[in-house]
Amino acid sequence: MTVVSTAPISASKNDNAEPTVHLTVSQAVVKFLANQFVERDGVRTKFFAGAFGIFGHGNVAGLGQALLQAEIDAVEAGTEPELPYVLGRNEQAMVHSAVAYTRQKDRLQAWAVTASVGPGSTNMLTGAALATINRLPVLLLPADTFATRASAPVLQELELPSSGDVTVNDAFKPLSRYFDRVWRPEQLPSALLGAMRVLTDPVETGAATVAIPQDVQAEAFDWPESLFAPRTWHMARPVPEKSAVERAAEVIRSARKPLIVAGGGVIYSRATDALASFCAATGIPVGQSQAGKGSLPYDHPQSVGAVGSTGTTAANALATEADVVIGIGTRYSDFTTASRTAFTNTDVKFVNINVASIDSVKQGGVSVVADARETLDALAETLGDFTVSDDYRSRVAELAQAWDDTVTSVYAIEDSSAPLNQNQVIGLANTLSDPRDVVVCAAGSMPGDLHKLWRTRDAKGYHVEYGFSCMGYEVAGGIGAKMAEPDRDVFIMVGDGSYLMMATELVTAVQEGVKVIMILVQNHGFASIGSLSESLGSQRFGTDYRYRSEDGRLDGGILPVDLAANAASLGVHVVRVNNGSEFTDAVKAAKASETSTVIHVETDPLIAAPDSESWWDVPVSATSTLESTRTAYETYQKWKKIQRPFLRPSGQ
Repeated sequence: MTVVSTAPISASKNDNAEPTVHLTVSQAVVKFLANQFVERDGVRTKFFAGAFGIFGHGNVAGLGQALLQAEIDAVEAGTEPELPYVLGRNEQAMVHSAVAYTRQKDRLQAWAVTASVGPGSTNMLTGAALATINRLPVLLLPADTFATRASAPVLQELELPSSGDVTVNDAFKPLSRYFDRVWRPEQLPSALLGAMRVLTDPVETGAATVAIPQDVQAEAFDWPESLFAPRTWHMARPVPEKSAVERAAEVIRSARKPLIVAGGGVIYSRATDALASFCAATGIPVGQSQAGKGSLPYDHPQSVGAVGSTGTTAANALATEADVVIGIGTRYSDFTTASRTAFTNTDVKFVNINVASIDSVKQGGVSVVADARETLDALAETLGDFTVSDDYRSRVAELAQAWDDTVTSVYAIEDSSAPLNQNQVIGLANTLSDPRDVVVCAAGSMPGDLHKLWRTRDAKGYHVEYGFSCMGYEVAGGIGAKMAEPDRDVFIMVGDGSYLMMATELVTAVQEGVKVIMILVQNHGFASIGSLSESLGSQRFGTDYRYRSEDGRLDGGILPVDLAANAASLGVHVVRVNNGSEFTDAVKAAKASETSTVIHVETDPLIAAPDSESWWDVPVSATSTLESTRTAYETYQKWKKIQRPFLRPSGQ
């Protein structure tokens, strides 16, 4: 028998004479989240856009009831729900959508995500790791087992013989920037305030996890009214110390061939205009990481495109020669540094501008711990009329033009009726999209090709998740990006491998009326890992979608998987295209449509993008009976010889 409480919400007074409100823990969570705001540069924004969720035992009677009540109260009052609820299809995917949303909003808005006890909550672990690695805020509200243990062990509860207070949600601890478990209602205020502190701090941000046992979620308590007062969290722009700017300027003035590496921090701090002015005045060229791509338009005179393992030949040639590298808002991932082989000048020095000290000290660089925009403005003033030589400006322009010509050549389609390769698919999508449209990707061969080839025209037009490079992010991420900016078309570029991981979120797009354009590239396997496998001497083993042959190997005929039919079954419009002419017509129709479209195209996985003339460190088997592996190991050893630790202090 289900017992439903009909007690009205009431105000009373506690012993300290402060007014209180009688709510369940879950109702208090919803009311608190609805009253959180952030402010930056004088602009105040409601922080939580809503809550994603999938209900089950553990949260259906707690947070589920609270969200329902809030929605009905809003409808009856003739207003919009203060915390709109969106039903997802996969818990991991819900976190991806939330992360994509906040990335598109430059971390100024976020979502809460709730899931049920056990597997519902642990499904969010991958999303938590992705959020934290990318330093993007998301509030996770995993349900937990009974605080009272009255019915223990409950369905889906982990039992350990060595500990009685561990649940599966403890797995969130190493993946979250903040973790708390609310065993009693009195603990909720400190847990929520602690989570908000982390979520709104650009240095600390990532996944904030507040686990709430299912019995506690439904428990009522008299809360101080002050807990629900509108609260504004100020997102500061840390100003650089004058001495730090002077040290950085001294190193930059010594440079003859400086190079800027722009990371995601440039975009999140909205320092793109400051960067454009700075590099135009100084002539310093700019290479861009995956997260930083878009920090300059592709045709800016100082833009040399992607840098690193999936970089352009222009950026990588300049990286090789650079005597001073200025990292702005980058964490110097192995793809950005080509596994520490990109910067080979024996006297190279680094200047690192970052709000996070953990990144500012990397590569032995001169550290400027501050906001990117504030620091660029301060550096510009301190450097005065510093500029690179005319010869260096000319070399930058020549290298950039040569790469742009390369892109034009691989985009070219001589026969509009011929089958397409992946380079041409990217070229058509890039050309047919509007400057403000957003391309979304995360894993496979596509991110590397997009990094090299996509001509970014808008700071928020490039959205490739390459901190965790999580297969399955694409559909969910595309939905989140579109929800964040409905006035932009979102192009989801995805291969069959990632599509099969998490295609079901297309149902969420249909349900919520969120229009996305998916370009589904069918190449019958894992193209990226296949190429990597071949380069490592492993002969693309286990990377194709094929039948098992008579001798037991997976090298039989191609599997008859119809991904277009699968997408259509999820409720979206699907178009099969076979050539450039059909692809062009399909994109134009998709942009004109008000509903989601999937454009299915087959490509040849063996036609690669132009070489970056760079490297990525993935160890090769040191001994093997296979000639292909032995050859790959010899190549690996050659690259290892030029890999550098970058431990020497740059300012000394």
